[in-house]
Amino acid sequence: MLLNNKTLDSKDSAVFIQIFKQEGILELYQKSLTGKYTLSKTYPICKFSGGLGPKKLQGDLKSPEGFYQITKSQLNPNSRYYRSIDLGFPNEYDKAQGYHGNYLMIHGDCVSVGCYAMTDNYMSEIYQRVETAFRNGQEKIDVNIYPFRMTAENMQRHHTSAHYAFWQQLKPAYDYFNEAGIPAQISVTSGKYAVNSLSESPNKLLKMKLHYALAEVK
Repeated sequence: MLLNNKTLDSKDSAVFIQIFKQEGILELYQKSLTGKYTLSKTYPICKFSGGLGPKKLQGDLKSPEGFYQITKSQLNPNSRYYRSIDLGFPNEYDKAQGYHGNYLMIHGDCVSVGCYAMTDNYMSEIYQRVETAFRNGQEKIDVNIYPFRMTAENMQRHHTSAHYAFWQQLKPAYDYFNEAGIPAQISVTSGKYAVNSLSESPNKLLKMKLHYALAEVK
């Protein structure tokens, strides 16, 4: 079921994407006049593969987790899977870990061997929104991919997972977006994700010192 959470005045503004594996959803956000991103629509993911945890190797059939950016050159309107958006795996973090693989995408056709597959109808709408954002001047689109909604309860539920230390690195960006309504700026420091530069705003919330330290791996 497609959830239309809020109808905004324009579909021509900048966009931001979040994916949650366990919930099986892709969230498309749109930048508002205030500069914050508002949830536009939630799409059910038709298929992804490999369960929770990051993709590490070509052929492991896992779908990626982490922070990715897409540019116009990563769009393919003539994909064998209807339409596709290459996620840019491996990113800087993945390369630092020695992870490898290619052609990890969001695409149509509802078939996955490591990608996030949507139905063609939903992929058509997502693709159009992304393409329009690029056409109107957005240079890069952030795609944040999480194993699940990273609430304290969910983190506790999964604290014995072999992936827990990695997930601790993802949580600060998840928390920041939920509080600020603006995607966090991510870097890779000493082979780990870090929220190291937060967006500026006159909003009191964004004046708070929310500069997160690197999650320690215990």
